[in-house]
Formats: sequence, structure tokens, C-alpha cells
Amino acid sequence: MTPQARLRRGTLAILVVGFVAAAAIFVSARAAPGNPFGYEPEDTKKYVHDLELYGGKANVLADELRRWFGSLWHGRRLAATVACITLIVAGAYAFATAPLPPDAEDELREPKT
Repeated sequence: MTPQARLRRGTLAILVVGFVAAAAIFVSARAAPGNPFGYEPEDTKKYVHDLELYGGKANVLADELRRWFGSLWHGRRLAATVACITLIVAGAYAFATAPLPPDAEDELREPKT
């Protein structure tokens, strides 16, 4: 088997496994259960005001970033996250295992016939 064929098969295997896992997660994902209070305390103006009062705008931004990042690991968003990670891993694998072209210096040193 040539190195290019191995590279293609390996990349294809990573893509198939990743996308099948993402599809399985997407199909089996359920809606997140609601808060028993009927609302999210983090969404109130008082909570945001207190965050800004104690830590400034950077604290509010950090809290929003933390909540967004935490939401990537649940439900259907997890399926999208797994699909993106699959593409990144397949690209990194293809890049890392691609054969290098021959050096130009080596071609110059070879005797001509």
C-alpha cells in the first residue's frame, strides 16, 4: 500500500468514526431539563449587575464565555462540537503524516547519467 493510500484511508477512518459519533449524539440528544424555579438566576439583571459591580465588564464577559463554553458539551451542540473536532483531528492527521517532498539539494547532488 502506498503512503498516499494509507494517508487517505486513515483520514477517511477518522472522518467516518467522528461523523458517525456526532450523528449518534445528535439523534439521541434530549432537550435540557428546565430550571425548577422557572427561570435562570444567571439571566437576571441583578446577577449581571452584581457581576459587573464586583469584577467589571471583564467579569461579565468571562461569565458569558464560561456559560457558552459549558453549553458546547450538552445535547445537540455536543454533536456539532464532535463534528468540528473530527475535522480538526483529520486535518492534523493528514498534515502530520503527509510525505515530504524530496529536498532540492539532494536532487542537485545526484550524478546525472
